[in-house]
Amino acid sequence: MMKVDGRCHCGDLAFEAEIDPERVTICHCSDCQSMSGSAYRVNVYTDESDFRLIRGEPAFYERTAESGRRRTHAFCRRCGAQIYSAGMNGEGRALSVRTGTLSQRAQLKPSRQIWCRSAMEWTQDLGDIPRREKDR
Repeated sequence: MMKVDGRCHCGDLAFEAEIDPERVTICHCSDCQSMSGSAYRVNVYTDESDFRLIRGEPAFYERTAESGRRRTHAFCRRCGAQIYSAGMNGEGRALSVRTGTLSQRAQLKPSRQIWCRSAMEWTQDLGDIPRREKDR
């Protein structure tokens, strides 16, 4: 287990969690693409009992995923940054924490990919794309 801390983009929400760094997942589903505004989203799972808000109260959005399961998404009311999603089945839920919100994100290498049938083909090989260390 690893203790992590995170926050939304504007800082109104802050949290701590205990995560298993072996449970970092790239999700290629069309919901993650649409909601992240990117080709995929990287998440790490934690039990709800191992997650603690230390500042702010998130807003929530509910949606039925392609899998047919209802999911609730927690996000900042001010900046819109997504913090986590979870199933709708009550206590003892697993939270899917957005690794981009974590201070320790550079240490969290994904160990699996899911919903690959929706993956953008170009995401599987980024090595040939020219790189810059920062924008101009």
